[in-house]
Amino acid sequence: MLAVFNQTVAKSPEGLKSPEGHAGTVAGVGQVMQLFSSSHEGAVTVSLGSPGAIAYDSSNQNPFLPRLFGVVDDIFCLFQGNIENITSLKQQYGLSNNSTANEVIILIEAYRSLRDRGPYHPSNVARDLIGKFSFILFDTTRKATFIATDADGSVPFFWGTDSEDHLILSNDVEIVKKSCGKSFAPFPKGCYFTTNGGLKSFEHPSKEMKAMPRVDSQGQVCGANYQVDTETKKETKRTSSIPRVGSAADWSSSY
Repeated sequence: MLAVFNQTVAKSPEGLKSPEGHAGTVAGVGQVMQLFSSSHEGAVTVSLGSPGAIAYDSSNQNPFLPRLFGVVDDIFCLFQGNIENITSLKQQYGLSNNSTANEVIILIEAYRSLRDRGPYHPSNVARDLIGKFSFILFDTTRKATFIATDADGSVPFFWGTDSEDHLILSNDVEIVKKSCGKSFAPFPKGCYFTTNGGLKSFEHPSKEMKAMPRVDSQGQVCGANYQVDTETKKETKRTSSIPRVGSAADWSSSY
């Protein structure tokens, strides 16, 4: 799976940018999508217009960490892994009568609950997921992203920034390397990323995230690993105050 986002919907953290420069062999939405399509037989690519593009392929699936793709009401979701507590999540999000609801459908419904009804905080949604997973969700109507990976980093998932400041996310590290050069890293374990809130830990949402320079085997700094800064504390918002749909300040513009 692959997503390339313009900085207006997913601004790359400064720590991802290597002081050595980008030096990727490709840059820009079109070139990165072409690279993915040429290296993944049968890949499906979807243009999101100015926000960027996403791509999915079902080849060479890991039966224990399958990849899924779905779209409901202009909300796209790329997912890899498996969620163990699907039954309880279906009940929680009103999908008990939907026998075909899989991880993608559940995530889209969870996002819609956050966006339209509240009062859950995004960290609660991610923390409620039991299993091995990474996912990329994009709401084309609100131009909002919701991206996360599990607390153990069980699914290979990488992010980086190219020479045009696009944020690039994929389970294919070679795609990220060729697009971002040294400006990439594994996506932080137990974290989520949203358009307006940036990167946060869903296990410690009140803490700031700190970039730690990442050094490769040749001793060169390449991107950064992010970890919870135990010395600082965010000024948290009351989750009960998340407005419902119809307000200009729904959760997707607040977190």
